[in-house]
Amino acid sequence: MTKNTKIALGCGGAGCLGIILIVILGAVLIVAGVIKAPGIYNPGSNYNSNYNSNRNTNYNSTRNLNSNSNTTNSSTLTEDEKHRLFQAAGVTRDNVLIRRVLEKIGFPDGQGAGYTEFVEAHFPWAARNAAFIQSVITNDKARAYVEEHLDD
Repeated sequence: MTKNTKIALGCGGAGCLGIILIVILGAVLIVAGVIKAPGIYNPGSNYNSNYNSNRNTNYNSTRNLNSNSNTTNSSTLTEDEKHRLFQAAGVTRDNVLIRRVLEKIGFPDGQGAGYTEFVEAHFPWAARNAAFIQSVITNDKARAYVEEHLDD
C-alpha cells in the first residue's frame, strides 16, 4: 500500500464520518425544533384544530326568570340522575339539548346558585362512574339516554 493510498483511505473515511455527523446533528436540531423541516412534525409547535359544525338551530324559550320562581323539576332528580343527564347531554354537543338538560337539573342558563359546585362535583362523579360514561360514549347512545330520561 502506497503513501497516496493510505491518504486516500484516511480522507475518504474522515469524509464519510463527517457527513454522518452532519446528518445526525441536523436530525437532532430538527427534533429539538431549532430547524423547521418542511413536511415534518415540529414538536415545539402548537396544534390548532378547527371543528366546524354547520347546524342551524332555533331555541325559543318562554320562561319566567323571577327570583321567586321554582326551577324546572330539579328537585325530583337525584344528584346521580342530574350528573348522568349532564354527562350524556355534553356528549351529544347539541346546544338545544344541553340547554334543556340544564333547565331540567336547575341551571337554566348554565349559571345560578350551586352551578359551579355542581360542575366541580361532576369530575369526581365521572371518575366513580366510568361504566356509565362508556355506555353513553357515542352521540347516538347519549342522545337516546337523554331523550329517554329528560321528561322523567
